[in-house]
Amino acid sequence: MVADSPRLETDRLVLRRWDLDADLDPFAAMCADPDVMRYIGDGSTQTRAECVDRLRAFEASWRERSFGLFAAELTATGEMIGFAGLAVPDFLPEIMPSVEIGWRLARAHWGRGYATEAARAVLTFALDRVGLDRIVSAHAVGNEASANVMRKIGMHLERETIHPGNGRGVRVYEITRPAKS
Repeated sequence: MVADSPRLETDRLVLRRWDLDADLDPFAAMCADPDVMRYIGDGSTQTRAECVDRLRAFEASWRERSFGLFAAELTATGEMIGFAGLAVPDFLPEIMPSVEIGWRLARAHWGRGYATEAARAVLTFALDRVGLDRIVSAHAVGNEASANVMRKIGMHLERETIHPGNGRGVRVYEITRPAKS
């Protein structure tokens, strides 16, 4: 597992650890947007207090597992536009044990390729630095934008199931480390 505090850079993004003071306002605004949250959990938006708890949980994951969700910011402006990273998908017990790659972007930044760019960087991090052999990603049925990102980074559909907490359809994609020859 990774012991350092990684920072990933792509052509247009910096993926870094969270700064509660700087990141809370843009994170809370993103999580209060019904369009952004439509496919997350049961589709409910989150309050500012819930967002504080989420950011603290994101940082706890880094301390406990040496991986987690990165804050994503634009290199050109330093604006925090969302997140991408790794999490344990314990909301879906049937696929455990697993590590999931995921992302969420503020609506103003959709359709520009940022999710794919961030996901590719996180996938490389997961395989090369964390040492994972298999990574999954799940999306609510209907969230074709996320499905497209999953396919673009080389994932394939592993199963379709039902989220046990909210009854929504979920598609699970996976990718495994290429076999060494």
